[in-house]
Amino acid sequence: MSTALPVVRARWCDIGRIADLVAEALAPTALAAWLVPDTSRRLPVLAAVARIWTEHALLFGDAFLLPDGSAATVWFHRYRPIPTPHRYADRLAGAAGPDGDRFRRLGAELAARRPAEPHNNLALLAAPRGGAAEALSAAQRRMDTLSLPTYAHPCAGEQEELLRRLGYAERETFPAPDGTPVRSLWRSAPFHAGGSDRWRTRRAARREHDDRAAGRAAH
Repeated sequence: MSTALPVVRARWCDIGRIADLVAEALAPTALAAWLVPDTSRRLPVLAAVARIWTEHALLFGDAFLLPDGSAATVWFHRYRPIPTPHRYADRLAGAAGPDGDRFRRLGAELAARRPAEPHNNLALLAAPRGGAAEALSAAQRRMDTLSLPTYAHPCAGEQEELLRRLGYAERETFPAPDGTPVRSLWRSAPFHAGGSDRWRTRRAARREHDDRAAGRAAH
């Protein structure tokens, strides 16, 4: 019996595809309208900013795609504090132009609310043409092998419903800089904290780090 999961780990060459999915999924939301008021610029700006954070996730987390490339999830492994993307201020200015300050304000608000305890952070769920359930459930099973809780702040109502079906519960609700309510959700670790579980977490984290390092060296 096959145990293969219906997602594939993203590689560097997938970053552009994921950024486009994120932009397409986010563009219709009220938050996106606040981030980039000019509708003619919204999609390219959202994609350019999403590219920065997706690149960062491949260094400090993971990203997964459905095999047909129609949906993606982007995660950060927050076992400890991680830096902002390299030259983030310059890159954000180039990507967002006059809207850069709005992205900075949103990022600061999300960072201030982020849990302090170690967790995996679902930063982005992008399924503009369907496949969200398949993409998220399979990626969640991958995250569960690390025996850590997971945290998310969905940007659309249907995402919240899906997360709740997967065992997430409300942590808090706070306003985004535009006033839009943002509900943060938390899913407990699938294993009780114990000596063997901590070893399993460290070993899995090290293995994923080595896999990514080998992949970058190959390119």
